Amino acid sequence: MTGQLEYQGASAEAIRSHYDRGNDFYALWLDETRSYSCAMWAGPDDTLRAAQERKLDYLAEGARAGGAERVLDVGCGWGGMLRRLVDHHRVTEVVGLTLATEQAAHVETFADDRYDVRVQNWVDHVPTPRPGAAPYDAIVSIGAFEHFADFGMTRAARIAAYRRFFDSCHEWLPPGGRLALQTNVKGNNTRLDRTTVKDLLFIVDHIFPESELPWTSEILEASERRFDLVSARNDADHYARTCQEWLDRLVANRAAAVEMVGEERVADYERYLRASVAGFRNRHLGLVRIVFERV
Repeated sequence: MTGQLEYQGASAEAIRSHYDRGNDFYALWLDETRSYSCAMWAGPDDTLRAAQERKLDYLAEGARAGGAERVLDVGCGWGGMLRRLVDHHRVTEVVGLTLATEQAAHVETFADDRYDVRVQNWVDHVPTPRPGAAPYDAIVSIGAFEHFADFGMTRAARIAAYRRFFDSCHEWLPPGGRLALQTNVKGNNTRLDRTTVKDLLFIVDHIFPESELPWTSEILEASERRFDLVSARNDADHYARTCQEWLDRLVANRAAAVEMVGEERVADYERYLRASVAGFRNRHLGLVRIVFERV
């Protein structure tokens, strides 16, 4: 593990500037699982909650987490995956890492002794040892990888930063253990008009500071000689629909949202969600779900 490499992702302050905006604010427009990541849609009559639970199950099954003794969730958010692992996949103990204090506080409202939620960066994580076994049977990470490299880093620097993450996961899993990863990526449609460029830069500057999306190829290169690729899919259309659903719900609850966080913040989120819908529809953005197996 290349522990001597300085962490180059988003700081705790940058993460909290987005995610610690009030749990009640996010509850207005997310589904009941509090999943703030791309859902997995099954048809035109699907509901947001069902689509989010389908996504959680897809990644849990890909990681072979069912019946596991201990599973790690890197970037656990408001605990939707942790809860799904315990309640539906018979996981004995779940460990969640987040840098957002309000997210951790929400998890504590339903957690029991099967949950271990830490306000901690993955680079600082020291798993509780298990005699005769690797620290974790499976690892999942949803919507966190986007924050592992700062905006403006070179491709080589990003790959080195991502490799450090894969080194850590390799160290924490047994041979054959799996990592299920979901992340936004750069899209392959390079024909950006002026409005699209402005909107994407607005998201970087005002919504997700100190973060840059990876290319899919960078993820795969960083994982080489640590993990085998089991499966990968790009579900950009699924994220366009998810962001549209969030936007519709935010607009429907706009008055309450303004009362919670103010007019300017709500307007910023409306712009960011509209830009995201367009970005995924036009393939300026992608959404990959990748399952890796430790070698």
